Order: sequence, then C-alpha cells, then structure tokens
Amino acid sequence: MNLSLIVPEMSVVGLALAILLIDLWTPAPSKPRLGWLAVGGLALILCATFAQPIAGDPVSGFSGLFVCDGLGIFFKRLFVGAAILVLLLGIESAEGFPMGIAEFYALVLLALAGMMFCAGVNDFMLLFVAVELLTITFYVLVSFQRARADCLEAGVKYLIMGALSTAFLVFGMALLFAASNTTNFSVLSRASATLAHDKLFWLGLALVLVGLSFKIAAFPMQMWAPDVYQGAPTPVTAYLAFASKAAGFVLLLRVLFVAAPYVARQWETLLMVAAGITILYGNLCAIPQRNLKRLLGYSSIAHAGYMLLGIAALSRDGASAIVYYLAGYLFTLGAAFVVICLAGRESGDISALAGLNKRSPVLAAAMATAMVSLAGIPPLAGFAGKFLLLRAVVEHAATNPAYYGLAFIALAGIVISLYYYFGIIRAVYWGDEAADPTPIPISPAMKFSLAVCLLGMFYLGLFPNVAVVAAEEAVQALSF
Repeated sequence: MNLSLIVPEMSVVGLALAILLIDLWTPAPSKPRLGWLAVGGLALILCATFAQPIAGDPVSGFSGLFVCDGLGIFFKRLFVGAAILVLLLGIESAEGFPMGIAEFYALVLLALAGMMFCAGVNDFMLLFVAVELLTITFYVLVSFQRARADCLEAGVKYLIMGALSTAFLVFGMALLFAASNTTNFSVLSRASATLAHDKLFWLGLALVLVGLSFKIAAFPMQMWAPDVYQGAPTPVTAYLAFASKAAGFVLLLRVLFVAAPYVARQWETLLMVAAGITILYGNLCAIPQRNLKRLLGYSSIAHAGYMLLGIAALSRDGASAIVYYLAGYLFTLGAAFVVICLAGRESGDISALAGLNKRSPVLAAAMATAMVSLAGIPPLAGFAGKFLLLRAVVEHAATNPAYYGLAFIALAGIVISLYYYFGIIRAVYWGDEAADPTPIPISPAMKFSLAVCLLGMFYLGLFPNVAVVAAEEAVQALSF
C-alpha cells in the first residue's frame, strides 16, 4: 500500500472536513469567507501536483486499484483548476445560498476528491466508488438552493437519471466480472484479445459505456443535461459542464484503452455512430433555446460529441486531442459562466444579457470571446481543439471512408452552432436596451478569473505546442 499516491486526494478530503469543522465556530456573516480558505488550500494542492512530471513512469498501488501516471496527473490539474473557479463563483454568489454556504464549499471539495480518484482508477471497484462519490455529491449540489422549485426539480431529474446510469454501470461490471473473473484493468488488458470473443464480456462493456455516457452527457444518456443545467445554481452548472464531463472522459479513456483495447478496436462503427448522433442532437436542439444555461446544456452535449471523435479515432492522436480540448474547454466555459454569474444571475435568460456592452464592456467582450471559442473560430483554443480532433478522424479515412462522413457531420455541427453562439453575441451588442442600465461591478476575484480564462483561451489557440506536447505525454499509458 503506497499512501503517497493519494496524498492530493486525501488533502482535498481533509480540506473539506476542515471547512466543516471551522464553520462550527465561524459567525454567520463571516461564513462566505471560508471559501477563501478552500481556494487557498486548492492553490497549494495544484502547485504540489507540478512536482510530479507527466512524462514519469506509472506507479500503481493498493493492490493495483489505483495508478498514478501522466494521464491522471494532467486531469487532476484540470479538476483542481475547475474547482477553484467554482469556489470563486460560489463566493461571488454567496447571497444566493442563505443557508449552508460552508456545506456548499465542502461538497465542491468532496466532488473534486471523487474526480481525482476517477483520474487514477485501475479497477472497476474503485471506478464505482469514485463515480458514486462524485455523483451523490452532485445530487446535493444541483438542488442546493432548495427554496427554488426549478432547482429542486433539476435535482430530482439528475437523481433519477443518475440512478438509472448507475444501474447500467453496476450490471455491466457484474457481467464483466462473470466473464473474466477479475475487475482489474491491467489483468483485463492482458486477456482482452481472448475476451473480445465473449458475448457476455461485450454486453458488460456496452452497459458500462452506457453508464459512463451519463457523466459526459452523450447519446444515449444525454437527456438530463438541459433541464439540470437550467435549474442548478450557476456555480454548480459550471462544475457539471466541465469537471463532471472531464471525469467521464478520463474514465472512458481508461476503460476502452487500458482495460479493453482490443474490444475498442472492434467497436469502431459503434463509436462513430455515437459521436455523430451526439453532435447533431446537441447542435440542432440548441437552436430554439432562449435560456442561456439551457442552451449551454445542449451545447455541452454537442461538445461531448466532438470529443467522442477522439475516442472513435482509436488512436493516440485522438486521445491527446481530447485531453487538449478539455484544457481549452475549461478556460472557455470559465469565462462564460463568470459572465452569467455576474450579469445573468439565476434567470439565465439570454435577454438578461441585452445591453451588456453598455453596462460592462469587459463582460461583453469576455462573453463574445467565449462564444467565438466554443464555435471553433481561430485564433482561440476552441478552434485548435476541434482542428486536432478532426485531423485525428481524417487520418483514418484512408482505411475507412466512413470517417469522411463523420468529419462532415462534425463540420456541419460547427456550422450549425455558429447560429446560436452568434445569437448570444447579437444579444450582448445589438439586443434591446437593458432593463437595468446600471453598470455591473466586477470584484477583484472575478477580474482575476476572467483574465486567467481569457489568457488561457488565447494562449492555447495561438501557442498550442506546449499543451499538445503535454497532452501527448499524458496519453502514453493508453494502448491502441
């Protein structure tokens, strides 16, 4: 047992418990300031992760349940960065949490611990525990503002769909164990060629993938995202939109390309169909939406489809493109949700952004930049990410022309998305006069968050090489 492997995870859990304990002796007016303690602690943990090189040799522990490798380290950094942003949004929105703000901070940290365990899973038993820690925490976070009926409704919908996905996941894991007599990814990988001819193993793996598709809001478990995004508190929506999705993708990468690489190669057509349907569903359903958070819910479905292109490519280039894309997606969504938190508040309606350019030119420019990046227009991170994913797909078209069709669907989805993304920009700059013309104050924390997100979008778009190399090193542990 190597406890040093899970020092970051246990540090996050310890920080969450410390927040809850300190809350007992903190006066009510000072409770929102506990968020700064959480942010400071996570900043130290984030710095500590850079002491571990991504290119280092993988180290496993706990009888092979957990592994520390480049992929896990990269995703842990992304998760911690996302949690810091969500905590800053929570501090900004503290008045929306009249009861239990310290519990909110602690739940964000516990969800982060679940994501960090997801980044290093090497066994289906730990996968289940990590996913449940993450999902159960989100059940509470989504419905945290219990005075709002739409918030409670979102929590119930997320609970029902989450329970259904867990049923698929557990049943699939049971079938995998019945077929192989093991739940360890490394053992399964060595027997993958033999198990690939076992129909029971195929069925179990398919059910596991259906369960994991809930985490990334991809077909066929994508229905929950728009309703939950709309009803959840804005900081929680931001957390769901990126961190939960990233956790799902790191699990997909480990299950398909560590536990069952041989089977994954035989599922080429299935993965392509799932990616294509997810892209079209998300983009087409986003067109008529007028609620901004609901629109971003459908947008997140489409982005899950784009990242599934990297899975369908069945190559190291495809996997590294997913990792790079998620880094850019973090900065892009971060900027968008900071603006929603400050300008849209909980209404989330696009009309709330009307006249934003006059109330706050900085927020208007940030929202426009985020939408341009989500649409995949250069020179921002969204363009570079989509380019890498499409390149990974087209590289396989020489051996399988169906990849040309998949690339065409992806390009069509990008063109469709221009309509609704630029609809938001139109509302910001050319919409009706704002109902409240007063300038929007921006706190130093939100200015810092916006600056980091904007710099990240431009840096990854203009100078992608450093991040691409890091992404390529992170996926070295995967098998193709």
